[in-house]
Amino acid sequence: MNSSALAFMLITYIVVIGATGYFFYLALTTKPHDEPDSFTENDNVPR
Repeated sequence: MNSSALAFMLITYIVVIGATGYFFYLALTTKPHDEPDSFTENDNVPR
């Protein structure tokens, strides 16, 4: 493998792993939305 191919492979690995880690971090640290529970809102609805 020549040096340009090795550099391209390493840069690609770094970008992919970095993007994956960034979005995984965002998924773990975002706060849940305060959405009302749909079941408790429909308790008085006749069925």
